[in-house]
Amino acid sequence: MASPTSTLTHLAAELAAGRTTSRALVSDCLTRIDSPVGEGARAFIKVHAQVALAQADLHDQMRRQGAAVSPYAGIPISIKDLFDIAGDTTTAGSAVLRGEPPATRDGPSVARLRAAGFVVIGRTNMTEFAFSGLGLNPHYDTPRNPWDRAKGRIPGGSSSGAAVSVADGMAFGALGTDTGGSCRIPAAVCGIVGFKPTASRVPLQGAYPLSSSLDSIGPLAASVNCCAIVDAVLSGSAPPAPAAGGPLAGGLLAGSLRLGVLTNYVTDGIDAAVAANFEGAVRKLSNAGARLTNVSLTELSELPQINSKGGLPAAEAYARHRARLATDAARYDPRVASRILRGREQDAADYIEVHRRRADFIERVSRRLEFFDAVLMPTVPILAPAIAELTTEDAYIRTNALMLRNPSIVNFLDGCAISIPCHEPGSAPVGLSLFGLRNTDHRLLAVAAAVEECLR
Repeated sequence: MASPTSTLTHLAAELAAGRTTSRALVSDCLTRIDSPVGEGARAFIKVHAQVALAQADLHDQMRRQGAAVSPYAGIPISIKDLFDIAGDTTTAGSAVLRGEPPATRDGPSVARLRAAGFVVIGRTNMTEFAFSGLGLNPHYDTPRNPWDRAKGRIPGGSSSGAAVSVADGMAFGALGTDTGGSCRIPAAVCGIVGFKPTASRVPLQGAYPLSSSLDSIGPLAASVNCCAIVDAVLSGSAPPAPAAGGPLAGGLLAGSLRLGVLTNYVTDGIDAAVAANFEGAVRKLSNAGARLTNVSLTELSELPQINSKGGLPAAEAYARHRARLATDAARYDPRVASRILRGREQDAADYIEVHRRRADFIERVSRRLEFFDAVLMPTVPILAPAIAELTTEDAYIRTNALMLRNPSIVNFLDGCAISIPCHEPGSAPVGLSLFGLRNTDHRLLAVAAAVEECLR
């Protein structure tokens, strides 16, 4: 049975050498999904077992016959329930959409993954309509975080099932979305890697929208290189080649890597364990030779006021849902419905003003950060709380705001970002975020790979 932490590169090598088969990989994942002591029933909304096994057999047959196949042909991957898969109804983690017609074709992201040979193992659970950073779902239940599972901690959201599917070895990569941290938050609290690309990098067609201005499509996986591979498939580009000779190769960390370290806003209310792991990661990078500069971005204090009426997500979600909410509100998660309904607080002038202020924010902040190869911050400032701690409306709102605060900066900035585990093995998962400006994705992924190596 393949290890849950097997990388795509390792699995590709095992397949090429004949040491494993696609059927074996798919069967292993299905066994974990079906385990009565596992989280498969909560992490997946639908499992494509028979189709996945048939596709696995086809890839194995092509390899036996010497056909030219993608290195990743036959590797199982999960798909967030936000994406169109031919023959499935895209429910976006909701009860409201269950009766909608099934998709007639795969969305572009799913189609590109299939074309690269990945096997779709199933559709993963998520926050309803992707509108929360906690991962709670009253319709399909909530997947439990792999850390301290007995206490029942949140998986992070909105790509909750995506993160748990990878962390528990039910898939070797996951397709997610990120509007305010929905790939990076669950990756951080589940101890894996999550990447948010520049929004325009991957086409949004075939993915149920939350906010057309902020949505982006990205992967969750076991390593930075795994995310780079999947991102290359999704974006139709070549993955960055890893530097030979380790993290110091080419002087990447040996004096030439310029990293900014955010010192304000993102550390407000930080948990002691998160602070200790973040500071430890920064210290390791400094010892490895990276040039670190503390950065106080006073502009960040403007964000609460800019988004005081719910910001772009509330306005754009309300435009999509208002007719349905008027007739079918009882079938929504009330915590999600209340966030969508905040869009009523904005008129056309408010919406235009948020866009204007966003453009101004991007211009000013970009000037301050353009000299850095990446900027560092804690992905989220707190450890994953227990689900039972979030039963009151006040606790839910307060914790959700904390979870979204740091990662949503990058979406508003229209940048790219990645979360890498930086905690000690066996301890509570903590994510280190690296982010860059718009269209610096390849550079960020290369820097992140070096940082990941340094933190091991």
